[in-house]
Amino acid sequence: MMMDFSPAELRSKIDTKIFRSLSSVADDLGLECYVIGGFVRDIFLNRPSKDIDVLVVGSGIDMARTVCNQWGRGAHLSVFRNFGTAQVKYKGCEIEFVGARKESYNSDSRKPVVETGTLEDDQRRRDFTINVLALCLNGERFGELSDPFGGLDDLHDKIIRTPLDPDITFSDDPLRMMRCVRFATQLGFYIEDETFAALERNAERIKIVSFERITDELNKIIMSPVPSKGFVDLQRSGLLAYILPELSNLDIVESRGKFAHKNNFYHTLEVLDNVAAKSDNLWLRWAAIMHDVGKTSTKRWDSLNGWTFRNHNVAGRKMVKPVFRRLKLPLDERMKYVEKLVDLHMRPIIIADDIVTDSAVRRLLFDAGNDIDDLMLLCEADVTSRNRLRKQTFLDNFKLVRQKLKDIEEKDRIRNFQPPIGGDEIMEIFGLPPCREVGDLKSTIKDAILDGLVPNEREAVYEYMLVCAEKMGLHPVKR
Repeated sequence: MMMDFSPAELRSKIDTKIFRSLSSVADDLGLECYVIGGFVRDIFLNRPSKDIDVLVVGSGIDMARTVCNQWGRGAHLSVFRNFGTAQVKYKGCEIEFVGARKESYNSDSRKPVVETGTLEDDQRRRDFTINVLALCLNGERFGELSDPFGGLDDLHDKIIRTPLDPDITFSDDPLRMMRCVRFATQLGFYIEDETFAALERNAERIKIVSFERITDELNKIIMSPVPSKGFVDLQRSGLLAYILPELSNLDIVESRGKFAHKNNFYHTLEVLDNVAAKSDNLWLRWAAIMHDVGKTSTKRWDSLNGWTFRNHNVAGRKMVKPVFRRLKLPLDERMKYVEKLVDLHMRPIIIADDIVTDSAVRRLLFDAGNDIDDLMLLCEADVTSRNRLRKQTFLDNFKLVRQKLKDIEEKDRIRNFQPPIGGDEIMEIFGLPPCREVGDLKSTIKDAILDGLVPNEREAVYEYMLVCAEKMGLHPVKR
């Protein structure tokens, strides 16, 4: 919520030891100095912020060094000469010092040609009007607001707008297009019409930005309270087709006669929002994004049943790794977690739409392991039917599945279970080398436990194994 402050109230917002110290150093060095950007914006939005950007008309590095020396123990200085910036970490705050500058760009690069500039020059180069706001830290001007592009009005109106021509802003640094969507999503703001039109005109420029930087902004959109808002803006602007075409390509509805399939793009966004309302797990949200991407390649026409997407979960699972690799997302257990959830996301729905058998639940629990709760959350989020009765039926059946999962886990200890008798012991009991028969017995034991034919207990499993072995012509040499 936007807050209004009198000059005295605004001054009081930065009337702290840290800012008074910065003020004193700036005055002693004879430097014009401002706190600028997100910290100031968040004062008016009543949002907490510990990251402070300090703009110095002069050398930001020199001021950072002086500040760090004055604060002494507890203050840690990092200097980034290539960028002309320095950072001081102190008492849980990160303070970034930068000298005022003006920039110019070449068309094939995001790296600007930098020159020393004034406060006005620096404000003109910034991305959005709401991030241009600056509070003076000098002497009698302490707390004085500089707002040359109407950032306060845009905060009031909940608008994202560039200070200068948006085509120039986005063409110079195309990452700003992602930041534009990200801020709109995080803050619940709207992108001003001409600014949005510039997103459309410059979308292709995103190709010169590294995927590391793109993905950093994309993950912030995904972690927003209502991430669908950002993905709609990405799709409408044309950016999503360059970033995540696998999702963008779902934005289609094809009809034949009385049959039409749902728009799987907007369905996916609804699932994502449903997950976001229940969990802040980034990778679970990625599973929601990826859960139906396999529908593009598996869509088939069936003259009796209409459109089908058989095995789209399998196709989707295979798409996870290439997407993660392209976006520079981690290829470790986090990726495997997303693969697993995409692969399994149809299983609870199939169970819930039929008779909930112990065997089916046991196998689901075995395959999902410790991720079963996240899988169930994803599946419940996936129920987006407009048929209220069908939706409620699914949700009621999911409650039954959850109870079955609990009961079976307590009874049979299936989650991540290992059969009581493993391959090495089978070889020892029957005097066998590694061979097909050992694998067959292992599979038989596992299936018997999962199907409820034998309890997950050693003695029962041992006796069952002997019976099965005898049918295979195997006899124990050791008991």
